[in-house]
Amino acid sequence: MALKGVRVVELAGLAPGPFCGMVLADFGAQVLRVDRVGSLGDVSQLARGKRSLVLDLKRAQGAAVLRRLCTRADVLLEPFRRGVMEKLQLGPEILLQENPKLIYARLSGFGQSGRFSRKAGHDINYLALSGVLSKIGRSGDNPYAPLNLLADFGGGGLMCALGILMALFERTRSGKGQVIDANMVEGTAYLSSFLWKTQNVGLWEQPRGQNLLDGGAPFYTTYRTADGQFMAVGAIEPQFYRQLIRGLGLKSEELPKQMSMTDWPEMKKRFADVFAKKTKAEWCQIFDGIDACVTPVLTLEEAACHDHNRERGSFMTDEEQHVSPRPAPLLSNTPAAPSAERDPFVGEHTEDILKEFGFNQEEIDQLRSDRIIESNKPKAHL
Repeated sequence: MALKGVRVVELAGLAPGPFCGMVLADFGAQVLRVDRVGSLGDVSQLARGKRSLVLDLKRAQGAAVLRRLCTRADVLLEPFRRGVMEKLQLGPEILLQENPKLIYARLSGFGQSGRFSRKAGHDINYLALSGVLSKIGRSGDNPYAPLNLLADFGGGGLMCALGILMALFERTRSGKGQVIDANMVEGTAYLSSFLWKTQNVGLWEQPRGQNLLDGGAPFYTTYRTADGQFMAVGAIEPQFYRQLIRGLGLKSEELPKQMSMTDWPEMKKRFADVFAKKTKAEWCQIFDGIDACVTPVLTLEEAACHDHNRERGSFMTDEEQHVSPRPAPLLSNTPAAPSAERDPFVGEHTEDILKEFGFNQEEIDQLRSDRIIESNKPKAHL
């Protein structure tokens, strides 16, 4: 795989960090996750393909163990607020001095500087500070966050993974590691570059929810069907809009012009009345065969079973029969080969990892005796 041989030390955190680590693991990196002491029995999330070590970083002996691990690692991924790693004597100045090739990836909410850098937050807060949240929502309603996808995973985890890959590539030329300041506010703002770059072209002149791409247009929104399901319509271009009108059984000459914004509210009501007369399956029969940019709104279960996704193998099933998306993008020569095994138990690989990184049994026994590490090796089934 593309990242074969890359060693990543991931400090356990909430969703963005684990997702970043999982992306790296899916494409071949060896990811070991450092979990907190006292977390045995916790359910790990986004841990596919990783191994788990339990280590007490708040004690000097535990911090020393992590420094030793980082001397042999390519990447350290840490998810804490500004100053936490420095307080533990694990800041980049120390670790990069001991391993100048280390990629030190810092994934936080607000970044490593600025007045909010030490504040707590969640996806909705980062989304709000980026400016993006102000653009999302129906006309007349409050802004609303589209789950916790944009800031946590798009602007956070995925943007951090991109930074790590760029730093790894640059290291092939300079031989040196570097510090990555990835944060969800700026990552989300960067994702929204299109919004910023189109401020003066008329796309966002109307209030939220009344523009072309935010649900204001009758040909770029969703409609309820007769069976309580939904269809998604994205017929922006004239040729697709004509096919939409044809599929709905309407006549263009009896309708206002497509881009007549003053008529959009009434057009939405008219389209809604038509969509409400057939089921989702019936609309799929009509629109699957024509290019009208009309698709069914699928549930997660439906998405995994949809003919197109099944033909491409877009979803995978692990040994516990849990379904999840296949890693993307698909590389022709070095595609991802994600693990189909169950996610690791917290602390399952503590001793194995330490031995791989040069710790002898006496050192490991002492660390366990001092409660610096914890192990949770599953018992073999007879």
